[in-house]
Amino acid sequence: MSPSSSFSSLPVDIVLEILARVPKRYHPTLSCVSKNFCLLLRSPEIHKIRSLRRRDSLFICFLATTNKGQVPHWFTLRRAENNPRENHFVSIDLTFPCQTEQQPCVVALGPELFFICGSVYPSSTMWVLDSRTGTFRQGPSSRAARIYLSVGVVGSKVYVMGVYRSDDEINVESFDVKTQTWELAHVPEDQDWWRSAAATVSLNRKVCVPRFSDNAIKCYDTRDGSCESLDCPTKGEFLCRTGACVMNNVLYVYYARFGLMWFDSEMRLWRVVNGLTHLNNRRSVAVAEYYGKLAFLWEEEVGVSGETKEVWCRMIALERSEGEVRGIAEAPQLLGSVPRWYRLQYCLSVSD
Repeated sequence: MSPSSSFSSLPVDIVLEILARVPKRYHPTLSCVSKNFCLLLRSPEIHKIRSLRRRDSLFICFLATTNKGQVPHWFTLRRAENNPRENHFVSIDLTFPCQTEQQPCVVALGPELFFICGSVYPSSTMWVLDSRTGTFRQGPSSRAARIYLSVGVVGSKVYVMGVYRSDDEINVESFDVKTQTWELAHVPEDQDWWRSAAATVSLNRKVCVPRFSDNAIKCYDTRDGSCESLDCPTKGEFLCRTGACVMNNVLYVYYARFGLMWFDSEMRLWRVVNGLTHLNNRRSVAVAEYYGKLAFLWEEEVGVSGETKEVWCRMIALERSEGEVRGIAEAPQLLGSVPRWYRLQYCLSVSD
């Protein structure tokens, strides 16, 4: 009898309890074991168990412009104890160890946040925050200092694209979290695209970067360096793109005009997520996966000349069937208030 069949012979509730204790970064591998494993790992039951155990959280960053430059302010969104529907929005003190670095690129992998320096000045430095303890450690330095970074996560690797000087060719390295080592990666075909600091999303072993200047998304294949463009809903028109994330290998992007959209990779088309027209025309949005649902965050100004603005959130269940995705949004929740001059920068999903 194979290990998978003997494991599946256990009662479903016991299997779910076991799988819920496996770190989420291993779920893609477990999903390949069998179709049953894949269904269980995407089931609402396992997300409920993880929620009760408070295994996941969101790290949310706002940037404030001061005479000292861009100053980050970090918050977390965590489930309340014994209540899978109540979320706590808490300000946290994350003092970045490198005070001279302006706006490092930040990506999440498992329970850790990776701060890649070099957005403004050339750097090979990387800092890693353990979200479970709130402590920083300095990671291994990359082979060379870079600027103009694009950073993405594929599997267990962090990919960093940048140049040594503004007139150099793009250079790519990947950091393997398992071996804690850097290695050279394939150079992207379309080099001009990657000359802008950006954190990215990952889809089908590709690093995908939205670009505001011409309203497009380009994906870099980590396997061979090839690049492809994902045609946007309306070319040549600025659509005020804000939030983007990948859930169950589907890319979701929010457009103020059209609302939440998803990319149909089989038909090569963008489609609107049905049932969410009441969420259109938001101007500052962040999205991320949170216990199997899409956490949809946005800001609302309080009054005409108020000193603060409110931060709101709705959890959205996404159901895909017969060529469409339908969103079912929970009631809106007021998370809290921030100063009016704060700008929403990151919403990163971390999981133990």
